[in-house]
Amino acid sequence: MRKVEARFGVGPLQQKLAVGDLHFLADAETVNGGGGTGPSPHEYLAAALASCTSMTLKMYAERKGWPLQDAIVTVVAERAGDVEHITRDIRLLGRLDAEQTERLLEIANKCPLHKVLVGETQIKTQLVP
Repeated sequence: MRKVEARFGVGPLQQKLAVGDLHFLADAETVNGGGGTGPSPHEYLAAALASCTSMTLKMYAERKGWPLQDAIVTVVAERAGDVEHITRDIRLLGRLDAEQTERLLEIANKCPLHKVLVGETQIKTQLVP
């Protein structure tokens, strides 16, 4: 995996992000003190889960030769107290039978990011010179 780097951008909370040669922004919504110039960190987390799920479904269906034309994955994350509530809706397009549809739902829960979010994660934080 490529290294992800964040540094201060312009405005109160904007961050300039880099992943290899890719550059993009993160920010908070204006109601939360940001400038609204990019997705928030929580929105990036939701986007990561949505894209990982869709990629996993596409790879699995292609490997099986199933007629999955598209997987539209919508993720909403909301915080209530100390608990993050994530809702993931999946719409499968294609001539899939009931057995294929059920199996793809199982596969969605095996996407690598889903496993990270429901499993144990350890974060090592350190200051560097």
